[in-house]
Order: sequence, then C-alpha cells, then structure tokens
Amino acid sequence: MKTVMRAGLAALLLSGPLWVGAAHAEVTDKSAAGFEVTEKATIAASPGKVWDTLMHPAHWWSPAHTYSHDAKNLSFDGSGCFCETLKRGAVRHMTIVYADGSTQLRLFGALGPLQTTGASGHLAVTLKPAGAGTDVVMTYDAGGYAKGGLAEVYAAPVDRVLGEQLARLKKAVETGKPD
Repeated sequence: MKTVMRAGLAALLLSGPLWVGAAHAEVTDKSAAGFEVTEKATIAASPGKVWDTLMHPAHWWSPAHTYSHDAKNLSFDGSGCFCETLKRGAVRHMTIVYADGSTQLRLFGALGPLQTTGASGHLAVTLKPAGAGTDVVMTYDAGGYAKGGLAEVYAAPVDRVLGEQLARLKKAVETGKPD
C-alpha cells in the first residue's frame, strides 16, 4: 500500500510542473463584494485557430464542470447563449455581451455553483498575437451576495476551474484533444 501511495504522490509531483507550465492562474483581487481571477497562457497557434476552438466549448470544456457531465452538450447559440442542453431542460451559463470574431470575447452570467447564489460575473477572454502563437488572458470578475462570503467560499475553486479550462483549451488547440 505504501508503495502505491508513494508512486501516486511521485506521479502527482512530477506532473505538477507540466500543469503549471500550461497556464498561469491566480486570484488577482478579492473583497467583501466579490473577487477577480486571471488565467494566462501562450498557445502555439494563430489567434484565428484559438478563436475557432474557443467558440466550440464542446471540444475543450471539461465534462466534470457541466451539469450533464458531457461537454458535447455545450455550445454558443445564435442568440449568444453559452448554453448546455440537458435531458429535460437546459442551462444558460452565460450570455455573450461582446465578441469581435478574433480578439475579444466577453460574457456575463454566473458559472456553475455561483448560479445558486445572488452573485454573477463577467468573463473576458483576450487573444493577442505572440510571435507564432497567441497569448490568452481569461479574467472572471464575480460580485454579489453569497452566504459565507463570495470571495471566501468561491474565489479559489473558480480560479482552479477556469485554470483547468484554459489548460484544456490550450491542449485542444495544440493537439486536437483537450485531455
């Protein structure tokens, strides 16, 4: 049993630097009123290719962070809804409030468990050419009421989840597979 635990810990420690190199994430601000998280990564592809993948969340979003547990149910529809189809319903995760088709995507709404609070947020994704690649900055600002404190309860988990999503986007763009 100790050998299995040591092997698992070694694998976790060895995989850590690979994960950290994929994206830089942090809670950049927090107060009683809310929080901000910022994720950054450089993706080895043109901004156009990154944008095309970004706009198809079914290809890169983690199924573990969906209500249906199947990322194939996610899409951006014609009305600007970042929606998820359920067997007997739907989820409107966020709404596009600005998209220029190549460098800026801005959405408004509450992601995941924030939908059960009086909180909402603004997600901004910015793409900038960086040599042969693209620098991606993903910022989520959340504000409102949440029992126990919005920043205290939700900032760190939201940071981890968005960091995971950006790492999956990067991998999907670069390899064709998010995991």
